[in-house]
This record gives sequence, C-alpha cells and structure tokens, in this order.
Amino acid sequence: MPKLDEQISALEERLKQLKLRQQRAEARQRAAVAIRERKAETRRRILVGEIVLAKLKEGAMDETQIRAWLDEAPMRESDRVLFGLAAKT
Repeated sequence: MPKLDEQISALEERLKQLKLRQQRAEARQRAAVAIRERKAETRRRILVGEIVLAKLKEGAMDETQIRAWLDEAPMRESDRVLFGLAAKT
C-alpha cells in the first residue's frame, strides 16, 4: 500500500500545481481584458473630446456652457490651469 499512497500524494501535488497554473493563466487573461477595456475607454474619451473641441471651433456648441461644465467638474488645480479656469477655494 505505501506505493499506492505515494502515487496518490504525487497526483495530488500535480493537481495542486496544475490548479495554480490555471489560476495564474486566468489572472493574466483578466489583466489583459482590463488593459484592453481601459485603453478603449481612454480612446473613447479622446474621441469625444476631439469632437467637442471641433464643434466649439465651428461654433456649433456654446463655449460658455462647456466652460460652466468644466468649472463644475471636480478636477485637480493643475488641470484647471489647462482650461484657464480659476482656482477653486
């Protein structure tokens, strides 16, 4: 019976290693999906920003409304400077 117990132990160890390998592969896959989603979200934001800036330039959008939205939005002081907004107190 000791031979059989050793085989069971070896198989259990191998199973444990394979499960760990599977978990790591799944974690890598989730990380890759998250990266793709973040890149897509960033690209969407850039495109929307480009469209809004183009519409402002064409005069199709009201600049005062955009400035009001920007002024209300929570952002860092360094970002406010980019838009020429006064510092919030």
